[in-house]
Amino acid sequence: MMGVKLTMADERTPLITTVAVAAPRRRYPHQTVRRFCSIALGSSLVALLVVFLVTVVYAPPYSHSRPWPGHGGEHLTFEKLQAILLDTPSAEKASEWSKYYTSGAHLAGQNLSQAEWTRDRWEEWGVASEIVAYDTYLNYPLENRLALLKKKTTGTGQSSDSWEVAFEATLTEDVLDEDPTTQLENSIPTFHGYSASGNVTGSFIYVNYGTFWDFEDLIRANVSLEGKIAIARYGGIFRGLKVKRAEELGMIGVVMYSDPGDDGGITEENGYQPYPLGPARNPSSVQRGSVQYLSIGPGDPTTPGYPSKPGVPRVPVDGVLASIPSLPISYAEALPILKALNGHGPQAKDINEYWTRNTGLGYKGVEYNIGPSPDDLVLNLVNQQNYTITPQWDVIGIINGTIPDEVVVVGNHRDAWIIGGAGDPNSGSAVINEAIRSFGQALDQGWKPLRTIVFASWDGEEYGLVGSTEWVEEYLPWISAANVAYINVDVGVASPTFSASAAPLLHDLLYEVTALVPSPNQTIQGQTVRDLWDGHISTMGSGSDFTAFQDFAGVPSLDMGFGGNAGVAVYHYHSNYDSYWWQSTYGDPGFLYHRTMAQVLGLTVAKIADMPLLAMNATAYATALKEYVEKVESKLAGSDLKPSSEAEIFEFRARGASAEVKGDRAAFERSFSQLYASIDEMKSAAVKLDAKAAKLAARAEEHIPWWHWVKKLKLFHQIRFTNTKYKKIERAFLYPGGLDGRSWFKHVVFAPGIWTGYAGGTTA
Repeated sequence: MMGVKLTMADERTPLITTVAVAAPRRRYPHQTVRRFCSIALGSSLVALLVVFLVTVVYAPPYSHSRPWPGHGGEHLTFEKLQAILLDTPSAEKASEWSKYYTSGAHLAGQNLSQAEWTRDRWEEWGVASEIVAYDTYLNYPLENRLALLKKKTTGTGQSSDSWEVAFEATLTEDVLDEDPTTQLENSIPTFHGYSASGNVTGSFIYVNYGTFWDFEDLIRANVSLEGKIAIARYGGIFRGLKVKRAEELGMIGVVMYSDPGDDGGITEENGYQPYPLGPARNPSSVQRGSVQYLSIGPGDPTTPGYPSKPGVPRVPVDGVLASIPSLPISYAEALPILKALNGHGPQAKDINEYWTRNTGLGYKGVEYNIGPSPDDLVLNLVNQQNYTITPQWDVIGIINGTIPDEVVVVGNHRDAWIIGGAGDPNSGSAVINEAIRSFGQALDQGWKPLRTIVFASWDGEEYGLVGSTEWVEEYLPWISAANVAYINVDVGVASPTFSASAAPLLHDLLYEVTALVPSPNQTIQGQTVRDLWDGHISTMGSGSDFTAFQDFAGVPSLDMGFGGNAGVAVYHYHSNYDSYWWQSTYGDPGFLYHRTMAQVLGLTVAKIADMPLLAMNATAYATALKEYVEKVESKLAGSDLKPSSEAEIFEFRARGASAEVKGDRAAFERSFSQLYASIDEMKSAAVKLDAKAAKLAARAEEHIPWWHWVKKLKLFHQIRFTNTKYKKIERAFLYPGGLDGRSWFKHVVFAPGIWTGYAGGTTA
């Protein structure tokens, strides 16, 4: 440039030169304050966004701006939902469903059409449903025979080496003109599920009920059992355990019959006409059933602990299924066999008082001798079974709730040993259908449950709780994480007497719901199911589909129905006479109790699925635990009190272990003191948990304005935390290694008695 002298840079010129500059000019007079406000405002917006996202993602979707249980869409108060669940069930519809299910054979693995029909009905009522299949190990009858053989005599009166038939059992039930079900040509033969094939011949012995101590009595009486065939009465314990004990003692076969002495006062001996003319037992009725060793483990015996899916490895069935054949017969066909023992061996009265209880065939000429039968009189027992791997089908329906990890499962099994099954299980099938149809009405009005409800129509229950067990084994991780309760209805209606068994957590729920439902018996105006129920809740054992949930997965369960002993009409359990005609004539004329049971089921599901706080009581669990331990302690103390009730007697007679203490008695007694101390600690915590839950339930009903979102969020999380505690209580009693000798059972408090099978054993 002109007038400016430029100096060229060289290697001595500095790379950085200090340049003096003037202070920058401010654009705004309060620039620092504005910058601070911008940062603060941005941070606040980010914080509010984070709080919003946390609330949406983690807070339970409880709506406190309106009464419970309205969730989304059109609002339904609990009163409105309750009205729907009470008003919708129909006796006429229940009768219609019962007639459908009992119109054809539906043995496990042979009822796909019924599974599809059930799925289609549930879909019609708004419940998304599907069929879940399993490939299971089942048996079907091929051939059977039971004959009393007598050695022929020669003309000189000497015995020969040949035999003649003294009596041949038909092994069938009579066809009745009044009962159309008995006239169908595709009647299922009388047989035992999971029974062993075999053809055996030998002398025979009467073994009473075949309990553990019945066999011990025979051993102490020096009655030889090895190589003999056992004649056992049904009742008291699971039939499979009668076979198990006989097999262990070297017997070669078992025959079981139903003694009318166990029917209470409703017998021919007392002047009642037999079915169909009257309420007494039909002499030809036969109780079919499974002889799986149920107290060792239910489900498919070839896939213990994992689901029976195609291609899975299968284990041998040794030790879990019988190896000696067995057959069920009627008391009419047991008479010639029992009479053949008259005069042979000691009589029942010579053993002890437990052998003379409920003997109902004395008036027919039976002296109840033990035997064995003489050498010239034997039984030939033939039982040929076809064992196969075959599909069976569970139907699963879902009503999605708004909390993904709190789920209620409700189930009934569909399969039956006979064409009928109007009591077991299809009274329960009709009941659950009506409950689902009622929930469908609520769905139509915009209702959505808080918790997801899963409905199940199980297959294979009769063989050994197969369908439910395989399903639980397949979905165990999800069940463990989400399932809060299982509700079972097996025999929904077989009498007017309500009965229930349940985990202690659910006792209060049963009392509350039954007090809301009117009884069909209105001899006193306005009385409820609770008013006429004695309130007794049995301990959870086994024998129905709650077993895998309660004893394997640690899900608090309940089983209920109008199936108690009412002294009104004999229920023909697992017989052709458990038919629609019997149900509509003697069991539940008008199907009014079916309607009532659907109301009880619907409200039970609603209470557990749709209230903010789970309908559970932890204090009841702690109280029950103390009672269980006291019961065990009294047994070990050698109490002289004799059992009095039927349940107590059979539990006493089924004990396989001695009550004698082995080892250091003082140390054993100290262990009881420690156990009582732990239970006291649990009760203290349980009382606090229940009190907190009650307070939260009251607060959940309050209206919380939207601008108190912090208060609302806090309540959400308190409810969530409390419900999770309830959900984990039952799981805490699971032992991963399982019980000694029967590792499938994981619950250390509840399990079937080893030698009862049905009845619940505690502190296992």
